[in-house]
Amino acid sequence: MKNSKLFETHIKTINLEESISFYEKLGLKLATIIHERRVAFFWLGDPEKKEQMLGIWEVSKEEFIPAHFAFYVEYDQLLAVPAFLLERNISLRESFGLDTSDAVVHAWMPSASYYFTDPDGNSLEYITNLEGEPDAHMGTLHLKDWLKR
Repeated sequence: MKNSKLFETHIKTINLEESISFYEKLGLKLATIIHERRVAFFWLGDPEKKEQMLGIWEVSKEEFIPAHFAFYVEYDQLLAVPAFLLERNISLRESFGLDTSDAVVHAWMPSASYYFTDPDGNSLEYITNLEGEPDAHMGTLHLKDWLKR
């Protein structure tokens, strides 16, 4: 379908209660917990609109496979991500060979991101689109370098 968008994504956890606490610290709104199935669902974005959700399923260590997904934010919100995560004792992580001193730009899009992980090691990202023409030849660089070009 031409105008479809992602409604839900699911990840796995080894400890459901720890994951619920972590995602609530990020500001996600818990929709429900189904204890007998060991799953929690969160609304993303405006919980009143019910347009996107995240499902977190508890599995054994043997069944666990780490995943990756990104939260879209506006540019000004992205600039606030380091302080937001620091207030919650969540560390940024290096990505694409770049340190955490600045957002990482993927010039082929272009977009800027900060990366971090949840308690299970799932890879998470806050991402925003950037103004300007894509330039795949620039590769991946820090935001300050993108802005200088």
